[in-house]
Amino acid sequence: MLGALSKLLTDVTAAPLALEVPGVDEVRSTRAEMVDQLSDYVIPRLVQLEAPLLTVVGGSTGAGKSTLVNSLVGEQVTQSGVLRPTTRSPVLVHHPDDAEWFQPDRILPELPRTKAVTNDVYALRLAPSTGVPRGLAILDAPDIDSIDAANRELATQLLAAADLWLFVTSAARYADQVPWDYLGRAAERSTSVAVVLDRTHADAVVEVRGHLARMMTSRGLSDSPLFTVPESAVGEDGLLPREAVEPIRGWLRDLAADPEGRSAVVFGTLDGAVRHNVLRSHVVADGLDEQLAAARQLHDDATRTYAEAVDLLRRATADGTVMRGEVLTRWQEFVGNGELLRSVEERVSRIRDRLVDQVTGKRTRSAEVSEAVESGLQTLLVEQLEAAAEAVYRSWSSVGAGRALIASERGLDRASRDVRVKAERLVRDWQAEVLELVRAEGSDKRLTAKFLAFGVNGIGVALMVLVFVSGSAGLTGAEVGVAGGTAVVAQKLLEAIFGDQAVRRLAERAHTSLVTAVEALATAESRRYLDLVSDPAVIEASQARLRDAARRAEYARHIDFLDGETAS
Repeated sequence: MLGALSKLLTDVTAAPLALEVPGVDEVRSTRAEMVDQLSDYVIPRLVQLEAPLLTVVGGSTGAGKSTLVNSLVGEQVTQSGVLRPTTRSPVLVHHPDDAEWFQPDRILPELPRTKAVTNDVYALRLAPSTGVPRGLAILDAPDIDSIDAANRELATQLLAAADLWLFVTSAARYADQVPWDYLGRAAERSTSVAVVLDRTHADAVVEVRGHLARMMTSRGLSDSPLFTVPESAVGEDGLLPREAVEPIRGWLRDLAADPEGRSAVVFGTLDGAVRHNVLRSHVVADGLDEQLAAARQLHDDATRTYAEAVDLLRRATADGTVMRGEVLTRWQEFVGNGELLRSVEERVSRIRDRLVDQVTGKRTRSAEVSEAVESGLQTLLVEQLEAAAEAVYRSWSSVGAGRALIASERGLDRASRDVRVKAERLVRDWQAEVLELVRAEGSDKRLTAKFLAFGVNGIGVALMVLVFVSGSAGLTGAEVGVAGGTAVVAQKLLEAIFGDQAVRRLAERAHTSLVTAVEALATAESRRYLDLVSDPAVIEASQARLRDAARRAEYARHIDFLDGETAS
């Protein structure tokens, strides 16, 4: 049981509920209540079954809880007053010899301990007193209907950590809806409950008690004890007359002294808590369906949009698109018109003359082509990545979960701030790689006239031009489009140096390298969106683990609790 519930706590805590989908607030609330009860009560109680019976005294504002606790103990251990909320921090009263059971690593481990009076809502004040028998602890909780939200939240948490809930109400408040909502939850989870009708005038006891008893029966609490504390004046010591609370005091004392009775209360409440949390874990798992559907939609939108951008760039870098404008102009200036290389073998010396400025150190034509390629390719990349970012932003803005995510991050309607720098680096790195391919392929041809005529840079830009039109059929003027016959020049020049098979291999490797780099950049850009939402596979796996943990916990409950009770 302990292992199964520890696993359940881990899995329900990890359940991804980050997306703002319909009903998510209720599911988050259910998860929070599960985490609180499992970590505050169920698991600590399983570890220390011999610990004192924890009786949490809770109820409505002004019901007299603190006065009742003081009167049961026989001394002032918790403060009461006229200001609301009267109980500002929880007070746990225990026998001095039971102090070890309430150390910070035990029951309610997240609440810091103190022995001083404090207004810190989340500090648990320990108050040892011999007025409490060994084996019993009484916790004075904040009002369940407090005007202070922190008090209400803590009251709910403390009541979920109780072995026994001593619910205190009054003739004026017993029919209020809020207390009965809590009592309904107690009945659902089989929490042991005793009800105290406090501050009831003698003339109204019979009528009010009878009505309250009927209400308890109709809400599944017919087996819960019902005590009545008559309207009484407190003494100078601030306590109710002893006889007014003696029935409750005697019942608690007898319960503490009876190991079997105390165990029955503990196991009854513990079994109910386990059963209830197993059921609620399926509620959380069901809630992940909405998370999964929303995550898939958002994830698919972003992934598809950037995949389309990569596909467009893959085609645009091979269909002649890059060979427009400045790139085409510089390339034509570099090689001349299409007739210049009609016979490469005959025109090597003429081309060498055209490229003489490479040797003299002047600005080269090949460098101008390379710069034009860099600028054109960079612009193409940035434009497509900007368009992809805008498309994802529009898509996510159309659904609630997406709107909440993009509202949490600035700049998601555009590509990343440094996308232009990244694109520039990508193009330069790719150009350097192309030149390295040329060097490696021409390692045994560097002394030939054709290689010397153009040099590594000149051959490199020719290879880039060929890559940009490699998707065009046949590389002829009509088919290449904007590149025209200049692409034929690049192909013939490269074939004259390396041979046709090597040229095809070089062009394919260069284009594959470019596409790979583009994919990496697009993936990095898409992560700006995808990192905001859990991977659907992660949500699905979390949901499966949670359901499995719930099944294992229910199985362990039957083995450890129900089968054990049958055997006994």
